[in-house]
Amino acid sequence: MDVRQIEAYQAVMTYGTTSRAAEALGVSQPAISKAIMTLERSIGFKLFDREKGRMSPTAEGHLFFREVEMSLAGIAKLRSAAARIRDYGSGDLRIACLSAFSTNLVPNAIGRFQRTSPDIAVSFYVRSSSAIRDMVAANQVDLAIAADEIDTTGVEATPFATIRAALAIYPGHPLQDRESIVPADLDHLPFVALAPEDTTRHEAEAMFARHGVAPRVVVETAYSSTICALVLAGAGCGIVDPVTAIGYLERGLLLKPLEPAVHFRTLLVYPPKKKSKLVHHMTASLCLERDKLALNEPIARLP
Repeated sequence: MDVRQIEAYQAVMTYGTTSRAAEALGVSQPAISKAIMTLERSIGFKLFDREKGRMSPTAEGHLFFREVEMSLAGIAKLRSAAARIRDYGSGDLRIACLSAFSTNLVPNAIGRFQRTSPDIAVSFYVRSSSAIRDMVAANQVDLAIAADEIDTTGVEATPFATIRAALAIYPGHPLQDRESIVPADLDHLPFVALAPEDTTRHEAEAMFARHGVAPRVVVETAYSSTICALVLAGAGCGIVDPVTAIGYLERGLLLKPLEPAVHFRTLLVYPPKKKSKLVHHMTASLCLERDKLALNEPIARLP
């Protein structure tokens, strides 16, 4: 059997007669009849009873039609996938990011992307930067955003956003009335620190060392969102990514600029292969959302 025979059979089952089936498929009526007879010979049973020029589906024909409908739906899906691959280079898109961008920038970029590519399925993963790097290297995702501390061996990485960090404090904190925070303000204060491998923490510690100060680290964590929660719980103050912190401002969290500035730096990371049109399209959407958020602006200008 072949697809043309199956399509002829489906058309007769759908339209009821060979003449209407032929009209729907744009072929001759004898071609439809020949296709169905050839199909019957190949499968070994009758699909129609033929009486006085009329064709009535047999019981076996009804059973076979159920399978045909499922198979043709699969073929239609294959054709659709082939069209997407032809037009975009891929039928779906896999993207990953660190948690800082998982509730704002990347969802907004996906929404922007799907408004112009509604038929493209997107898979979205939120992982730590080290896990993201491994997923990209294993070709499990098509593009990703990760912090700049990752090992870029075996992947392609380009700078994405350099975000000025903020100091998060709780209402009533001793530094609440300061317009900006200098290193001396943090000496010996309870401090919620980023993970030891975080490059932003390294930059902050180098700044503290230059000024001869040492905040008292009470908790270490890898995520700005966790620092925000700990600060609101009264554990101390901490350096955070202000994009992540936006969601905590309505709960009372306060953000203060640091002088001199400390930054979070992120990378766009790709597998080492030629990028599809879909990847270029999503990259453009991510950059538009990055620029819309004005991530490199001072803390006071962030939403």
